[in-house]
Amino acid sequence: MSDCIFCKIAAGQIGSFKVYEDDHVLAFLDIGPIRDGHTLLIPKHHCSRLEDCPPQALEPLMARLAQLAGAVQRAMEADGYNILCNSGRAAGQIVEHLHFHIIPRKTGDGVFKHWPSFQYPEGRALQVAEKIRQKLKK
Repeated sequence: MSDCIFCKIAAGQIGSFKVYEDDHVLAFLDIGPIRDGHTLLIPKHHCSRLEDCPPQALEPLMARLAQLAGAVQRAMEADGYNILCNSGRAAGQIVEHLHFHIIPRKTGDGVFKHWPSFQYPEGRALQVAEKIRQKLKK
């Protein structure tokens, strides 16, 4: 897409600090990192969300995601990493081009220290699981 900033980065029209590139994917440092080494991985094929991306674009993306996550962790001497994919504005997606955040983590770094989990009330988990199963059929 001509107005997509990530497509422009992939085309070399906008500079970035590239970490990895091949015919299918591009990885570069996030310009607003949470931690040193915070890397973004994008498919060169434009798709807005994970479910909109064709399998032929997802396969090399997933292969490189695993490879890059390990490299980022080792390079930053991190204890672990988070992989995030925000899909839709409500989930925090700012750039409407599929991308994965690889965020290196140190024990006790305070990043994402609160996960807002809850317990399903009696019977609700069964209802939710059934709703999801029904949507898989369509």
